[in-house]
Amino acid sequence: MFRVWMKLVKDTHLLKDTVVEIDDPDETRTHKVYKALEEGCHRLDLAIPIWLELNKKDFIRHAKTRFTADSFIETIDFDYLEFHVIEEDLFY
Repeated sequence: MFRVWMKLVKDTHLLKDTVVEIDDPDETRTHKVYKALEEGCHRLDLAIPIWLELNKKDFIRHAKTRFTADSFIETIDFDYLEFHVIEEDLFY
């Protein structure tokens, strides 16, 4: 199971959140990440943000990143969207 917690934050307050589960063992981790981001943005009624270099580096290092206004084409009414992997199956 691959689970991601997505939350909208403004002024340190949680506005909305959702947990997206992807249960497809045949998918790569990268595909699961993009699929979860797309599904979560749909649930939160958001456009899908652009992965900037900072987002990629943070995500690789911590399995978590924050999408700020720079990552969105349209104007946003929150400070950031946090995207955090909270569970994933690792096969060795």
